[in-house]
Amino acid sequence: MVSPPPRRVVRALPAAPLRALVGMTLLTGLLYVVEVADQVSGDRLQRNGIVPRMLDGLDGVLWAPLLHGTWAHLAANTLPFLLFGFLAMAGGLGQFIVVTGTIWVLGGLGVWLLGPDGTNHIGASGLIFGWLTFLLVRGFYARSAGQIALAVVLFLFWGGMLLGVLPGQPGVSWQGHLFGALAGVFAARLVARADRRSATGEVRAP
Repeated sequence: MVSPPPRRVVRALPAAPLRALVGMTLLTGLLYVVEVADQVSGDRLQRNGIVPRMLDGLDGVLWAPLLHGTWAHLAANTLPFLLFGFLAMAGGLGQFIVVTGTIWVLGGLGVWLLGPDGTNHIGASGLIFGWLTFLLVRGFYARSAGQIALAVVLFLFWGGMLLGVLPGQPGVSWQGHLFGALAGVFAARLVARADRRSATGEVRAP
């Protein structure tokens, strides 16, 4: 029997920050390309959002985070999308894809199952809320002082956003915020469990 592999380094920031920044800039640029296409189409693309409990609205789970109602809507989402996505890349590209996919799909399904009838939900806000809660709680699951310190800073500057999970503002999908946030917490738990299994696993010699 050989020794267990060393514990995976838990990072608070991406190991390759320039690469992560370029990646998130490209993803953010994609949102703008989609919005240009939506404007050219006469806002027809944004009709492909999540329509709760309608089968023809289920595919909106895939498209909704890419769509925005107005340029102002997209502009409001741009900085948190870029920043939180960048920070969520601290665990590497593979982990980022898993975390983002978990938030994207579970958050969207939550809206589809429990959103109000006759509504159309679009926007990257659910993904943004998911990344934010992932960043806020991952350090507590991983017992990482660096990640917890970053979470405190994020909470001080962006914690007020979490009020967006509550109903009240007309025309805003608080359901998207809520289920995105819950999916982010779930993703943090998944990542922590995977890291613990990796850290305590044994490699047996043949």
